Amino acid sequence: MKVTCPTCQTELEWGPQSPYRPFCSKRCQLIDLGEWAEEQKTIPCGPSNDAETQLPDIEDIEAMLAQQGDEFFKQ
Repeated sequence: MKVTCPTCQTELEWGPQSPYRPFCSKRCQLIDLGEWAEEQKTIPCGPSNDAETQLPDIEDIEAMLAQQGDEFFKQ
């Protein structure tokens, strides 16, 4: 079966003779990896709920810690 390298579009045979499949070479494989690492490529997904998540204020954290006994801080 013939496939096209996703990086350089070179046609290659899919099989044991192509160790970097679906890429034609180690170079093309590393170029693709770099694009993922630099977030030039992404997997589409739905909207994130991160913006809706409320983090506690520092005052709330300090108040919670003030209510703890000394044993809490010795763990």
